[in-house]
Amino acid sequence: MKSFLRIPSDAGIEGSKINQKLPPSPPLCFLVVGHLYLFKKPLHRTLAELSNKHGPITYLRFGSRPVLLVSSPSVAEECFPKNDIAFANRPKLLAGKHLGYNHTTLTWASYGSHWRNLRRIASLELLSPNRVQMLSSIRLDEVRSLISRLFRGAKGGSEFQSLAMKSAFFELTLNVLMRMIAGKRCHGENVADLEEIIAENFRLSGATNLGDFLPVLKYVGVSGPEKKLMTLH
Repeated sequence: MKSFLRIPSDAGIEGSKINQKLPPSPPLCFLVVGHLYLFKKPLHRTLAELSNKHGPITYLRFGSRPVLLVSSPSVAEECFPKNDIAFANRPKLLAGKHLGYNHTTLTWASYGSHWRNLRRIASLELLSPNRVQMLSSIRLDEVRSLISRLFRGAKGGSEFQSLAMKSAFFELTLNVLMRMIAGKRCHGENVADLEEIIAENFRLSGATNLGDFLPVLKYVGVSGPEKKLMTLH
């Protein structure tokens, strides 16, 4: 069974008229943790059990946050794209605060004029067929540069040599993006540090932070990964 979770924005579904007609929900919901006590590994099995028990759309509370669990294609179609504007906002998570410049980047911004303007810029200036074609010379130049470096590195002798292709492809992708956006390359001495920073970015922004669901932890001195997010920023 395929399912997805939707965490509404801080405006929430509870501040609207939908609060009077909430979907089925597990009956026991604790004041602070909500339905978090129900979850155990593997997570997808817990979600499947809840869907089987309560129906294709289930209302849950992850601590202080309302969550919709959708496990039906027809219901998902009602959410996206038929009512996509109602579900377009993003929750205010700690990762977006520290890594998304206080929720102002395209990834973390709430739906509105600012987000629409960012999307328009990205669509027209970077991702439109015309711009992709115009910037093809950058991609070609960077691929040639990578091949040239590989050739020079293999020219030293008859012995086999090993090369970390993951780092080489990371540098290729980074330089393509940098030249498309900023018009200049990222020099080799900084690439290793940037690779580590970006890997840490994905790790922290993709990890579950209890502080996002249990704000009370902040007041009892439990910061979780927030200090790591601040350092990374």
